[in-house]
Amino acid sequence: MSRHLLSGLALFLLAVVTSPTLLAQARTARDGVYTGAQATRGEAIFKDKCAACHGEMLEGLLGPPLAGDEFLKAWGSQPLSELVNKILKTMPQSDPGTVTRPQAIDLVAHMLQVGKFPAGQADLPEGDDALKLVVLAPAGAAPAAALAPVASHAVPPPSANLGQLMRGIFFPSSNIIFNVQGHDPGEKKDDKPYEPNATDNFSWTAWGGGIYSPWEVVDYAGLAIADAAPLLLVPRRCENGRSAPVDNDDWNRFTMELIEAGKAAYKASQSRNQEAVSDVSNQLADACLHCHEVYRDKPGGTAADPSNKAARCVR
Repeated sequence: MSRHLLSGLALFLLAVVTSPTLLAQARTARDGVYTGAQATRGEAIFKDKCAACHGEMLEGLLGPPLAGDEFLKAWGSQPLSELVNKILKTMPQSDPGTVTRPQAIDLVAHMLQVGKFPAGQADLPEGDDALKLVVLAPAGAAPAAALAPVASHAVPPPSANLGQLMRGIFFPSSNIIFNVQGHDPGEKKDDKPYEPNATDNFSWTAWGGGIYSPWEVVDYAGLAIADAAPLLLVPRRCENGRSAPVDNDDWNRFTMELIEAGKAAYKASQSRNQEAVSDVSNQLADACLHCHEVYRDKPGGTAADPSNKAARCVR
């Protein structure tokens, strides 16, 4: 290998090792990513807007804790951009969207200080791309607790057949998400703030009954799909009396697709962006379609059974 080529390779490796971007990618909140002054500003904002729900010491009251092991289990592996955007888009719950981006970043600095992450020489940056390069805590710092085993407890058999489960949970929850394609949950008439039972252009009334704000209803729909989808793996009967094909590999794969679609819908809803949820609704539609094509949408049928329900739940 020539001397010039070796020199070029050495310079390239040096550039890689010293690249600010690559070094930033390895940063965690333990590396001093905020300043004490920034945390002090965040503390004042927290007392004004957050303490009533999350506690003066961030211990959690009406809302979850924002420091400690439980907080790290929920947020430890996520970049700080996710936490900032959560605050920016959905907090405070009584008046979401009223916290500015600089305020949200200062609030995160306060949370880091209370969580005993060391301060540094520079403020947390405002740019989303920069915040994506900082993870709250190293991998494995506070691993989530494993789900408690249920094998030792008697689990009652399911009450619903597969059709009833679909219509009770997945059909209404999916329709809430699909409804976002044509209606913006954040739209307010006459610039009035949201009030329970207010009439607006988002058709959440039939699903939320006016109890929760429109965007919250979309949140809950995505979570309902993600957390209820494993019920599809519980042995139960189809509407026609056949056993649901829970042991089939493709059935398990379709179930995982539905879980991921529900998670994606919730994450998109948290952005409070109609277009983001509309895009994810395609993922949800595909997850439903893949299973329906194999197990539900059967050709043939009779005058008494035009959709051929008798043939469902088999390949």
